[in-house]
Amino acid sequence: MSQYDYDLFVIGAGSGGVRAARMASAEGIRVGIGEGRRIGGTCVLRGCVPKKLLVYASHYHHDFEDAAGYGWRSRVPSHDWATLIAKKNEETDRLNGVYISLLKNANVSMHEGYCSFIDANTLKVGEKTITAERILIASGAAPFVPNIPGAEHGITSDEALDLMSMPDRIVIVGGGYIAVEFAGIFAGLGADVTLMVRSSVLREFESEVSDELTEAMKAEGINVVVGESPTAVKPVDGGYVLTTDAGNEITTDLVMFATGRDPNSKGMGLEEVGVKLGKKGMVVVDQFSKTTVDNVYAIGDVTDRMALTPVAIHEAMCLVDTLYKDKPRSPDYEFVPTAIFSQPPIGTVGLDEVTARERYGDIDVYASRFRPMKHTLTGRQTFSFMKLLVDPKTDKVLGCHMLGDDAPEIVQGLGIALKCGATKADFDATIGIHPTAAEEFVTMRQKREPVKQAAE
Repeated sequence: MSQYDYDLFVIGAGSGGVRAARMASAEGIRVGIGEGRRIGGTCVLRGCVPKKLLVYASHYHHDFEDAAGYGWRSRVPSHDWATLIAKKNEETDRLNGVYISLLKNANVSMHEGYCSFIDANTLKVGEKTITAERILIASGAAPFVPNIPGAEHGITSDEALDLMSMPDRIVIVGGGYIAVEFAGIFAGLGADVTLMVRSSVLREFESEVSDELTEAMKAEGINVVVGESPTAVKPVDGGYVLTTDAGNEITTDLVMFATGRDPNSKGMGLEEVGVKLGKKGMVVVDQFSKTTVDNVYAIGDVTDRMALTPVAIHEAMCLVDTLYKDKPRSPDYEFVPTAIFSQPPIGTVGLDEVTARERYGDIDVYASRFRPMKHTLTGRQTFSFMKLLVDPKTDKVLGCHMLGDDAPEIVQGLGIALKCGATKADFDATIGIHPTAAEEFVTMRQKREPVKQAAE
């Protein structure tokens, strides 16, 4: 009989933690899991899923307008925010129940409460003390709010998904994917949106795609303020005044901070038991997700790796293979497709141009910018942009980037191609589906000069 309550105890019941718990239990391992909030985690309850439902809702405004170009004669109907949030809540409640059932059916013991370490094998979970041979930290991350006067008057993406009413005016602070996605949501649902960006929109992504998105947002009426940061938020009658470091003041109904996310590692006693923490409190792990304590592991957004739900699930599967299937394998982060559900959306896989030149020197660049066929009749000034990066020495495709309708769906397929080592010749030899936007990726023939930023 084991001296511990569990062979494996998982801290955090999000996508990564639940997958690890279920797969380990399937191998006959006694597994417990602890969660201080609802079962399901950020992606299912406070992120990917509810956010995309709101993205879908915001698209209808354009769809109703665009229908006139195809002969439909009807006005744009009014939108009821409360109905949308209620329907969103129904779906997240359903998914919460699904995740609970998955754990029950996998014979994983669930414990309600926040977790902290007493020693390397002992945890306090709520009011209980639990021991485990191995412990997996999968506690995720939470929105970061800047330390400025009045910041407590603002909201984050967590609260944005549960607002009681739609604001007429909103200032969104940040230039990352959460910021641009919510800018599109609120603008599509009729709000007057200001996006305040310190340097540039999506600065960690392919620069030309980011520039195209910035122009697209401006074309849709979003006020993109670049080069300013908030210094204070002050309540006034009926709203707030946000002051910037340039001395400007913006009056608004709501301020939303989308200024990054910090790992949920505080207050867990990690350093006290020897777990090393890195920048912003991220848990440092080796290639097999082991921390600096031999029996303690970490996956997902709490670590210093890719903060993506499918990546956390991949890390969970690799960990279970390593610990309980005698098949050691480390997560593979090469050619991970990524989507941003901005408006228009972005899909990307592989290297951006700057990184590709740093690693490979001279590269071949192919790009295409065009007006989607749909909008030849709607009259909407919306453009799609695609880019391929190729190593001329091997002809291997290093990166695919797209901004435009269906970009995430298209780039998922291209991710398979790049993972298999596809060359530009393979792309050229593939017959396109006509008429589609996706066919552009297999018809680009003209090489292009590098962008100025990439050459510097």
